[in-house]
Order: sequence, then C-alpha cells, then structure tokens
Amino acid sequence: MPLPRNLTFDPADWQILARYWYPVALSTDVTEGPLGVTLLDKPLVVYRVDGEVVVADDLCTHRGMLLSLGEDQHDGKGIKCPYHGLRFGAQGKCTAIPAHPKNKIPERMHLRAYGAVERYGLVWTCLARRAGDEEGAAIPPVPHWEDEGFQQINCPYIDVAAFAGRQVEGFLDVAHFAFVHADSFADANNPEVPDYNPVRTDDGFETEYWSTMANIPHGVHMDVPEDFQWLRHFHLHVPFSASLVVHFPEGARLSMLNAASPVSAKRTRLFDARCRNFDTDQPVEDVYAFNKQIFEEDRAMVEAQKPENLPLDPKLEVHIPADKSSIAYRRALRDIGLSEFFTA
Repeated sequence: MPLPRNLTFDPADWQILARYWYPVALSTDVTEGPLGVTLLDKPLVVYRVDGEVVVADDLCTHRGMLLSLGEDQHDGKGIKCPYHGLRFGAQGKCTAIPAHPKNKIPERMHLRAYGAVERYGLVWTCLARRAGDEEGAAIPPVPHWEDEGFQQINCPYIDVAAFAGRQVEGFLDVAHFAFVHADSFADANNPEVPDYNPVRTDDGFETEYWSTMANIPHGVHMDVPEDFQWLRHFHLHVPFSASLVVHFPEGARLSMLNAASPVSAKRTRLFDARCRNFDTDQPVEDVYAFNKQIFEEDRAMVEAQKPENLPLDPKLEVHIPADKSSIAYRRALRDIGLSEFFTA
C-alpha cells in the first residue's frame, strides 16, 4: 500500500495497522457534502451518494486539490472539486469533467476509495480494502447493542493529543480509578486492585474484573447493596478498540466500545458507541456530559505520558501486578508484528 506523504509511523508498523478497520466519523456527521478526516496520516474525504457512504483519498486526481473543500451539491450524487468542478460519485468514480462534458472519462481520474461500513452509528474504513470489498469486515462488536431493552447511544467524539495505544491502555487500566476519576465516579479511599486474570483471544484478550469500586456518577443516587461486587468485563480488540460491560445491581448493564482512531502517531480521535438497559427514558445529554468528564480526566494523563509512543519491550518500563491488562495489551500488539518501540 502506498504510504502517506507526512508519515509519523514506522513504515512497517503503518503497513500492519492499515489492515484494520477504524471509525472515522459519526454516521450523523456524514451528509451529501464532503467531510474531511485523517486516518493513519492519510487525509480522507467522506460523503454520501444515494444514501451510501464513500471514503476516499481527499485529493482530486486532476490537480491535487483537497476535495473536502468542495461545494456541497445537496443532490445525493457526489461531491465537486472546488478547483475545476470535477464530480465524484459512488465508490469515488469520476462522473463529470465540466471542461470536456462529451469526452470519455479516463480510468485514472477515479479516486482511490476504500472499504466503508456503517455500524454502531459510526462510519468505519480500512485502508487495505478497496471500495466494494467490505465482506467479512472485522469490526469490533458492542455487546448488547441489538438486545431488546437496550438504548443505543453515540457520544460525541473526543480528540486527544496522544498516541492511540496510550489511550487504549488507559481505558483498560483498573488501578487509576481512585486517583484520576475521584471527581467523577471513583472512591479516592479505595485504591486497592483485586487480582484478575486476562485470557487471550484470537484478537486480543478479555478479562473479568470484580471490585467494590462503584460506577455511579457522584451526586446520582442508586440503591446498591453495601457488599455489592461490581463486575467490569473488558474485551480488547487489537490494535485500538476495547469494549467494557459494567454489571450494575438488579441486572442493569452498561456496555460501551472505546474505539481509538489513530489520526497520526501522536493524535487520536476517540469514538464511543454504548448501550444501556436502564434510565432509557433519561436525556442522553447527561450521558454525553458524564462521558466527557471521564475522558477529559483520562486525557490529562495520557497527553502527559512520556514517551508519547507505547514501548512494547517489557523491559523499558517497570510493572506492578495491577498492570496485567497493560501487559496483555502490549503482548497482543507484539503478536501482530508491531515494532519494539512502536512509533517513529
């Protein structure tokens, strides 16, 4: 696969990462007009044609203009280059050259378009797949998303000035609750981490983590037995997605997918698709606000970590027993062939 011009990853690492599916936009943000996004250093344009999503290089094949700057036609037939008016439609095909309306359109005028799938309220793409090659897309699941009684929610995305691997590792970390999230949901006086054991899967690992640390926003009342043990079921999907199902009292469940989309080696756009079978009549804006508070707390930590990249050599940092998920995550990244220090 051709590498991006402004590459921030090790080239061999980039080739590995490009094989996976990542979210690049909320479905609700994609209209008939062009939306510019970046994935793995590659500028992309996202738009709809007859309701179907197209993801293509954000570069007009004629004279290299950014198509994301083009005019929104509002006709559902594609986008227009702002420089010379070339039109691009389904699967990135060039459909019109205004300067020569009667001439045959050269094959080389078509955009490089990528596999695109809408799932869980998100638009996913894979740089190793061409448009039309979506069969068998390995998109991480959101547990309970289709189950009866569950409310589906897409929180606004969050931009993080840090590497996606650092963000995902923080999401999996269970030792930081009492210190980082004391203002949102955690108990600062309950820092002890009970033992837990990650189990390898085909695409990462999963683990059940039982503790007395509640998962209720401060100021919100919920009847919880004094000796209640909270279960958090994590499932990692390499390279940068992980789901978490939190088991509340009385069979209530909160399920979320944390999908870290690597804009570059040092910038991440974090997408969140979640569902719940309680408080389904409550405003989703409360969920948005709580999610933002938690991830702002996480972001302050992740953006300050050094090195910015994620060292996969286990000897480069010191570990404690609570780091079992972190160790399992880094091992899973090594298993797919990523380099020792990961980013350039």
